Amino acid sequence: MQAYLPLRKTCLKSKQDILQTERILIMPEYKKVGYLTTDFKMFHLKDEEMRSFHYHYHDFHKILILLNGDVTYCIEGRSYDLKKNDIVLVHAGEVHKPVIHSDAVYDRIIIYVSPDFLTYYKDSESDLSMCFQKAFEEKSHVLRVHSFGNSRLGAVTKDLDASLADSDFAHKLHHKLLFLEFLIQLNRAAGHNKIEFIETSASSEKILSILNYLNEHLTESISIDDLSSRFYLSRYYLMHTFKKQTGYSIGSYLSTKRLLLAKELILSGKPITDVCYECGFKNYSTFSRAYKKCFGESPRDLRQSTFNH
Repeated sequence: MQAYLPLRKTCLKSKQDILQTERILIMPEYKKVGYLTTDFKMFHLKDEEMRSFHYHYHDFHKILILLNGDVTYCIEGRSYDLKKNDIVLVHAGEVHKPVIHSDAVYDRIIIYVSPDFLTYYKDSESDLSMCFQKAFEEKSHVLRVHSFGNSRLGAVTKDLDASLADSDFAHKLHHKLLFLEFLIQLNRAAGHNKIEFIETSASSEKILSILNYLNEHLTESISIDDLSSRFYLSRYYLMHTFKKQTGYSIGSYLSTKRLLLAKELILSGKPITDVCYECGFKNYSTFSRAYKKCFGESPRDLRQSTFNH
């Protein structure tokens, strides 16, 4: 099973933040985009001109609702041809990007949500992250609601979008309540099988198997030769195909996933030196440099800011 990493709270500073060897221990070729300092943040974005996007990731969950556009969404080796009102779920730490195919207006709602926010409302009777879990079980990232415009989920989405312009009494609280209702309706639809989890339009089963293997053995020593032998692929074909279908190298993928895991372990209180070696790094200096380059602060800075308050 693929090891998704539960990540901590990390608000977007501006719209621009959204729109921006043998042994494998090299730095990522793609970037963490956006910053979240609140429980959730929502945007309604519209691109009038065709543009390209780079692969990126977040350390919080992302929900995208397509309102218009000719778009394929690529996530962790899977590609999805989207239709109007499709809901895309991107788990924290997953590398992804949209591919725009025409000059059609790319209109979408984007919501960033902290995993801690979902955990806060979890109890024995309800779990607002269920839709993410079910999507994982269905091996899909895209939810398609039939008759979305006539559904309660569609109505709540419309109200939630309208609340972005609300400045009346208690508008922030109202916005939060609407977002909670959106999550409830989304999970109800998923739980009652009123949602179709669409299949990928293009993906390589071999690459998906490699991605699963990498996540299952994230903290182990892995080499290109190991993977080449295990999956019966030449070194060149393995590296070339992985890069072509995912947008990043095997080394970049492993390094980022290990660093995301390291961040979570540090936040849980585990000693930094132990985290370094448990996450597959051979020495602390390499780990510390990679961590600071990825997150903009050292592991010790994170620990001090977290536990000295």
